Amino acid sequence: MAGQLNPNLLLAVPMAPLVGSAIAGLFGTKFFGNKVGRATSHTVTILGVLIALIISFQTLMAVMDGASYNGTLYTWLTIGGIKFQVGFLVDSLTAMMMVVVTFVSLMVHIYTIGYMQDDEGYNRFFSYISLFTFSMLMLVMSNNFLQLFFGWEAVGLVSYLLIGFWYTRPTAIFANMKAFLVNRVGDFGFLLGIGLLLAYAGSMDYAEVFAKREQLATLTLPGTDWMLLTVACICLFIGAMGKSAQFPLHVWLPDSMEGPTPISALIHAATMVTAGIFMVTRMSPLFELSDTALSFILVIGSITALFMGFLGIIQNDIKRVVAYSTLSQLGYMTVALGASAYPVAVFHLMTHAFFKALLFLAAGAVIIGMHHDQDIRNMGGLRKYMPITWITSLLGSLALIGTPFFSGFYSKDSIIEAVQASHLAGSGFASFAVLAGVFVTAFYSFRMYFLVFHGEERFGKAHAHDAHAHAAHDAHGKHDAHDAHDDHHDAHDDAHDDAHDDHGHHGLAPGQKPGKAPWVVKIPLMLLAIPSVVIGFITIEPMLFGDFFKGVIFVNESHHAMEELHHEFHGPLQMAIHAFTSLPFALALAGVVSAYYCYLVNPKVPAWFFAKFHALHTLLDNKYYLDKFNQAVFANGARLLGGGFWNIGDKALIDGLVVNGSAKLVGWFASVIRRAQTGYIYHYAFVMILGVLGFLVWFMPFPFVK
Repeated sequence: MAGQLNPNLLLAVPMAPLVGSAIAGLFGTKFFGNKVGRATSHTVTILGVLIALIISFQTLMAVMDGASYNGTLYTWLTIGGIKFQVGFLVDSLTAMMMVVVTFVSLMVHIYTIGYMQDDEGYNRFFSYISLFTFSMLMLVMSNNFLQLFFGWEAVGLVSYLLIGFWYTRPTAIFANMKAFLVNRVGDFGFLLGIGLLLAYAGSMDYAEVFAKREQLATLTLPGTDWMLLTVACICLFIGAMGKSAQFPLHVWLPDSMEGPTPISALIHAATMVTAGIFMVTRMSPLFELSDTALSFILVIGSITALFMGFLGIIQNDIKRVVAYSTLSQLGYMTVALGASAYPVAVFHLMTHAFFKALLFLAAGAVIIGMHHDQDIRNMGGLRKYMPITWITSLLGSLALIGTPFFSGFYSKDSIIEAVQASHLAGSGFASFAVLAGVFVTAFYSFRMYFLVFHGEERFGKAHAHDAHAHAAHDAHGKHDAHDAHDDHHDAHDDAHDDAHDDHGHHGLAPGQKPGKAPWVVKIPLMLLAIPSVVIGFITIEPMLFGDFFKGVIFVNESHHAMEELHHEFHGPLQMAIHAFTSLPFALALAGVVSAYYCYLVNPKVPAWFFAKFHALHTLLDNKYYLDKFNQAVFANGARLLGGGFWNIGDKALIDGLVVNGSAKLVGWFASVIRRAQTGYIYHYAFVMILGVLGFLVWFMPFPFVK
C-alpha cells in the first residue's frame, strides 16, 4: 500500500483523546455541573485512546509497506513569506512513536480505573491524562517547529497539572512548580535554537530547514567564530535536557513522584521524558554536521546515566527508585544520540517505554496492596500475596538490567557497543559510564525487588521502619538521613521517604496482611509484560540494521558506530547467546548477586558500608547538593534580585523619585507661590507693575543699546 496516508484519518489520532478529555474535563467536573459520571468519563477517554491506538497501528503497518505523509493541514498566518502552519509528518519514526505513546497511554487509562477509584478527582484525572496523550501526539506528528513547540509546551503544562493533581498538598505544589520552572529553563534554550534556525533558514518547516543544512553549516554566529549550526543544535539540546531530565536539569523528575502513580508511568515511561530523545533524532540531519554538539550530548548523557544511577541505590521510596532508574536510562539514550547511533537511542526509547511503564504500574499495585505505604523497608515477602505483581515486576527488572533475550538487553547492549565504536571527544568517559551503569542498575533494581518481594515480612508490625536491618542508621541510633531534614525547602524531597502515600494515609495495621489489587490493575501489568520480554528480539533487526529508518534518520559518513554494530550483528539469537560471555552480562550478574547478598543473606553489609562511607551516603542522600545549590544560588539569587529591583527600582526610583518626588515638587512650588496670594490689592498691583517692567526690559530694547 505504498503511497500517501489519509490526512483525515491521521487527524483522528490526536483528536480522539482530545474529545475524550473535553467530555470528561468539562461535563464530568464542577465546571459544567458534573453532568456525566465516572463510568462515562473513563469510557470516553479510554475509547478515544483506543481509537488512536488502532489508527496508529494501522498507520505503522502502512508505513512499513512504504506509505508516508508530509503535508499542511492548516495555515495559521503568513508573515513576510514565513508560514506558521499545523501539519503532519508521518514516517517510520513517527508511526513507531504513535503506537508506543497510545499503547502505554491505553494501559495507564485502564489501570487508573482501579488505582484512582477512591479519589474525588477521578473525572478530572482522566481528562488530564487524555489531554496529555493529545499533546504528545501533536508533538511527535508535527512537521514544523511551530507545532513541535506547541506540543512541547503542552506536555509541560499538562505535566504541571498532573504532578500537582492533589493541589491541597504543599509538597505537590512545590514539586509541580519546580518541574514547571526547570522545564522553562530548558525551553528558553529550545526557543533560541528554533529562533536561530528560523532567522537563517527562513522557514519553520523541517524539510525546508534540512534542505539548507549544508548552507547553514558554513555560517558563523555574528560577532563570534562559533559555528551557527553548533550553537543552534546545543540550544535545541538544552531544551531536550529539560524535557528528558538530563543533568543538571534533571532535578524536577524525582520530585514529580508527588503525582499519582499512573502519571508516573505515563510521563516517565513513554511520553514527556522521551520527547527530547525523539526531537534530537528527528533533527539528526542538523546534529550530524556538528561534532561539538554531539560531544556535548555524549558527555551530558554519560553523567546522567552513571550519577543518577548511584542515587537510586539509597532510595527507600519504591517510586523514587524507579524514577532514578528512568533518569539513568534516559542518560543511556542520550549517550546513543551523542554517538550518532540514533536508531539505537529510539530502539531503547521503545523497549524502555514498555518495561518502565510495567515497573511503575507494578509499584502502584504494591502501594495499593500495602495500603499506600511506599517505603520498601516496610515490605518483604510480598511474593505470596501478589503473585501477578511479583512475576511482572521480575520480568520488568530483568528487562531493565539487560538480561539476554529480554527487550532491554538488545537496546542496552547496542548502546554500549555503539559508544565503544565512537571516536568523539568524551567517548572514553561515556564508555566507562555506560559499563559501570550496568552494575549500578542491576544492584538498585534487585535491591528493590528483593526487599519488596522476598525475605522476612516486615509489614504489619509496630515500628517496622526502624526494625529493618538495612537501616544501617539503626547502628547509629537514628533514622534515615531523609528524616533528619527540617529545612522547609527540602520537605518535598522527603515527602515519600517515611512511607507517605498518594492519598495521605498509609501502612498496614499490626497483624494486617497485604490486600490484592483489582483486575483492572493486573491486566495492564500482564499486557505490558509481553513486549517487555519479546519486543527487542522481534524488532532489533529491522529497526537497527534494516530499512525501517531509511530516509528518516541521517548519519554522517564520518560517524561509524552504526556500521560497526551492523558488522558485529549476526542475528538476535546469536547476539543473546554471545552476551553470556560478555562484560556487561558479568557486571549485571555481579549487581544482582551483590544485592542478594547484601539484602537477603547478610544485611549487616549495608550497615557496615554506611558506617565506613557515611560522607558518601550523605552526598548521595542530598542528591549531590544540587537542590540546595539551586535553592541558594538561583531561588535565593532571584529573591535577592527581585528584592533589589523592588527596593531600588520600585520604592526608591518609581515611588520615591517619580511618584512621591513629583508630588513633593508640586507641593514645594505651591507653597512658594502661595505666599504671593495675600489678598491685599497693593501687593497685586506691585506684582503687575513688576510684570510690565519685565516685559519692557525683555521685548523693547533701549535706544542707547546698539
